[in-house]
Amino acid sequence: MTVADTSGHAAAGDTTAGKEDGLSAALAGIVEEFGALAQRNRLELLLDFSRDLPAPPDRLTRDAGGALERVAECQSPIYLAVEVEAGETGDGSRPVHLFFDAPAEAPTTRGFAGILREGLDGRPASEVLGTPNDVPDRLGLAAAISPLRLRGMAGMLGRIKRRVREDLAA
Repeated sequence: MTVADTSGHAAAGDTTAGKEDGLSAALAGIVEEFGALAQRNRLELLLDFSRDLPAPPDRLTRDAGGALERVAECQSPIYLAVEVEAGETGDGSRPVHLFFDAPAEAPTTRGFAGILREGLDGRPASEVLGTPNDVPDRLGLAAAISPLRLRGMAGMLGRIKRRVREDLAA
């Protein structure tokens, strides 16, 4: 059973599910939430995640010369920044923070970003790196979303993992 936060989605701090299949508890809760819905309702849930995606802090915006980078694998313009908290440990326990910027006119892309943010933000680097690459497929959206869009979400996840690896190696 997952714990819900005020948005009604799985809470990031819940540790009762997910570890056995490589998903954080929060991401496992999100996958479970999608799986429990009929196809047409999954799109509405995706739109909920789109609406819940917060704007990045001003220090990261492109206008401020911040660290947001374009995710080229996505059809729609989406930018992300990945921050791994500083620390001396090399064991992957340092928390990861995710920030996204996508236009409101790209709700599918924003929804995917919202899912990744809610499921991975604040999680230890080792948990983020251990996230299976097939998360987009696990949401059960293949009948409603084009394969190109699903590859965009996979591209976001791949870029997040690459940035985490780079930060840990620095």
